[in-house]
Amino acid sequence: MLISFLRRPNNLSQKMIRVIFSIYLAVTLLITSVQFLSEYLKTQDAIVSELEQLEATVRGPISTSLWQYDQKQLDELASGLIQMPIIEGVDIVDQNEQSILSKRFYDPDAIPVSVFDSTTQLSWTLNGESIGLGSLKLYSSSDVVFERVWFGFALIATTAIIKMTILFWLFIWAFDRFLAAPLKELMSQVDEVQLSQNLSKRIHLANNEGNELNQLQGHMNRMLSAMSIDRQNLLEDEQAKRDWLEAAVAKRTEDLQILNKKLKYLATRDSLTDVLNRGSFFEAAQQRLVLSQQQTSTASFILLDLDFFKRINDTYGHFIGDKVLIQFTQILQSFLKESDLLGRVGGEEFAIFLPDTKLDAAFQLADEIRQAVSKTTLEIEGKTVTYTVSLGVESSEPDDQLIDALFKRADLKLYGAKDKGRDRVER
Repeated sequence: MLISFLRRPNNLSQKMIRVIFSIYLAVTLLITSVQFLSEYLKTQDAIVSELEQLEATVRGPISTSLWQYDQKQLDELASGLIQMPIIEGVDIVDQNEQSILSKRFYDPDAIPVSVFDSTTQLSWTLNGESIGLGSLKLYSSSDVVFERVWFGFALIATTAIIKMTILFWLFIWAFDRFLAAPLKELMSQVDEVQLSQNLSKRIHLANNEGNELNQLQGHMNRMLSAMSIDRQNLLEDEQAKRDWLEAAVAKRTEDLQILNKKLKYLATRDSLTDVLNRGSFFEAAQQRLVLSQQQTSTASFILLDLDFFKRINDTYGHFIGDKVLIQFTQILQSFLKESDLLGRVGGEEFAIFLPDTKLDAAFQLADEIRQAVSKTTLEIEGKTVTYTVSLGVESSEPDDQLIDALFKRADLKLYGAKDKGRDRVER
């Protein structure tokens, strides 16, 4: 569990524990290693000291054996030394470094990790003079040191493991108590704010010790307040823009409707006289004719054409000719009701559709128009212009379904009026 915890930390607190515990583990291993090394070296020094004491003890007997060439006694002394716990080997050499005796306690094929020794010179005193006999070298090894310090090593290692385990769980408790739990509470409250989408909510941690987490709580609450204000400002700006856009769209729609009405009106009107143009007149007249037939009422059609209008244009010019057409239109409008239709169907040719009007009434109206026109003069640019009009009148019959039929019959009457001398009405 410990190894898995350290290898794969799942959150911030575990990562911090891993870092701190790894540092502590490295320091503990370093200190323990130093303790092991110190204990090892101290024990090795003690063994070397013991070897020196043994050398001092056996130096006399060994020197005597060498002086007397008593090989048997020398072997017994060496065998006795090799049996001692701290001695791993004995070497006795002469003055020429030639081996006299060499014994080892360990197997030559299993040499210890390290071997250390202590050397003393052997001599014999004769007539007050010291005669060198060679040297005695006692060996010890790391195995002897490890045997002595094993218990100390085990105690140090056990103590380190116990301290490491206790501190690890203390770390776990401390981090969970002072970091992990408050962080979980903080994240839980942040999630609540996010899920509720209520920026008026605030974060309140149970731990009020004034530490960094409480400072973070304060920063987050101030951030929520700023976000709430910004959101409100954004909503207000968005509403203002929406209102402005709606007003602009409504105004634009109103302008478009007005423009469409104007365009529709202009599309149906003659640009000079502002009465219905040919297409619009016949379309509207057709609808009125159908309605009259459905109501079994009589409708009348008057076709008008100014007499010798080309002569007016040739004599006075087109500008005055246009003024004549405008004045003529005004005269016609003065005689018509709101339900009557007036349209310009040619250059100087006009048509009037009279719903619910019989032939006699239409003829009388046409003659009144003729008389009014013949009495009218146009004073312009110091010139006096007079003109007359010829008219053809026709009324609908029960089987008339198309306005073109009325137009054709009225056109024939109009040409009849012109053939009979103009300035007259034919029916």
